[in-house]
Amino acid sequence: MSQAPDSTAIAAADIAAAAGRIAGDIRRTPLLDLPGWGCLKLEMLQVAGSFKPRGAFNRMRALGVPPAGVIAASGGNHGAAVAAAAASLGVPAEIFVPEIAAEAKRARIRGFGARLIVGGATYDEARQASEARAAETGALMVHAYDQPEVLAGQGTVALEWQEQVPGLTHLLIAVGGGGLLGGIAAWHAATGVSLVAVEPEGCPGLHAALAAGRPVPAPVGGLAADSLGARQVGRLMFPIVARLAARGRLDSVLVADDAIRAAQRALWDHARLVAEPGGAAALAALLSGAWTPPPGARVGVLVCGANTDPGAVG
Repeated sequence: MSQAPDSTAIAAADIAAAAGRIAGDIRRTPLLDLPGWGCLKLEMLQVAGSFKPRGAFNRMRALGVPPAGVIAASGGNHGAAVAAAAASLGVPAEIFVPEIAAEAKRARIRGFGARLIVGGATYDEARQASEARAAETGALMVHAYDQPEVLAGQGTVALEWQEQVPGLTHLLIAVGGGGLLGGIAAWHAATGVSLVAVEPEGCPGLHAALAAGRPVPAPVGGLAADSLGARQVGRLMFPIVARLAARGRLDSVLVADDAIRAAQRALWDHARLVAEPGGAAALAALLSGAWTPPPGARVGVLVCGANTDPGAVG
């Protein structure tokens, strides 16, 4: 796959190849239809509690893992995914997390047998520390959102969802660094499906990038910062997403922390599902009215993560 940061970096063929490569490693996650909510894709039930193992497994299987193992930086979910993939493949893993990483996510990483290192106050500092360590050891770096193999792996969500429900017209997707959105956008580049990119008000990285015409630094804070708190969206995903936006097939919306918390409670009250704040962000846009479906829309909502303390919901 090409490393070039343009709209051809990830193609549908790459995503189809990734789906075949990781088919034995991941779960085909279920759907839930609820009146007024659309078709929920429960990627929170994926291996390690989020969509992230799709990209982690794809990069490791596509490139192979050296004797030094793998290294990643993460707010939590990506780290758990890389740790789970490494454990499954029998290779060592080191995961760097920022100080804001939730204890529930740290426990998940340790539970998969990885070595956990607190690498700074923010994700960006943890990333820099992880890259320095990878250069020192020769381990394979598995980036949370800005490598072609990771984007292609995350794009398998869209392929799978389309196979399960071929008639959806709009998909709501939470955005942090944008690997998930970039992969999904690459799959749907020629399908006609429209995307709604949802970010917390405290982490508006894509919103800022679309306004500037390029990835730019943005604030990081609020309820979902541990999973959606990338300082800047990825260079690989941005041209793919910007192209859809220019065609009128991508909306970028922001949601308040109160709306995210309400969506978490709604998932528990109506479906007995525990989602982390980032996992509930896409649904928050729909339930709060931050995004309103156009007439005739058939809506899908990705519930993308569940790595939280269950006592924090409800």
